[in-house]
Amino acid sequence: MKLPLISRLFLSAALLFAGHAAFAHDDAMLAKMTAPNGGQLRMAGPYHFELLVDKNNKEAKDSPVTVYLTDHAEKKISTAGASGTATILAGKSKVTVPLTPSGDNKLSGIGKYVSDAHMKVVVSVVFPDKKTEQARFSPFESDHAGEHKH
Repeated sequence: MKLPLISRLFLSAALLFAGHAAFAHDDAMLAKMTAPNGGQLRMAGPYHFELLVDKNNKEAKDSPVTVYLTDHAEKKISTAGASGTATILAGKSKVTVPLTPSGDNKLSGIGKYVSDAHMKVVVSVVFPDKKTEQARFSPFESDHAGEHKH
């Protein structure tokens, strides 16, 4: 069955805009944006998660981990009733930091970690409705953008 021209135009426009919206909020695009709190932004389902870690730990010590939640329009998402974890992989260690609400749109916790240049962090947030969203971070990634080493 062939669709009328007007239907094909609407369908094409819808697909074009849907693709543009998805591209506009991918991790590569978020990496180019300045995060409101100076952290690294990542997609997590319908949300943006912003991760802040201590970048100056030369040795493992208790340090803060903070995650801010916003929607795609940068509107704060309440963390009341939410919980989460930040699993930090740095050097040869793996640390899981429990995150609890600590402000309007903020989850935070304390964990013992080293600020390793190759650090990876997986943040998982469980919302009050039991829905879980997850994002993966490389907090030092932007610190080394443009560096080329062999």
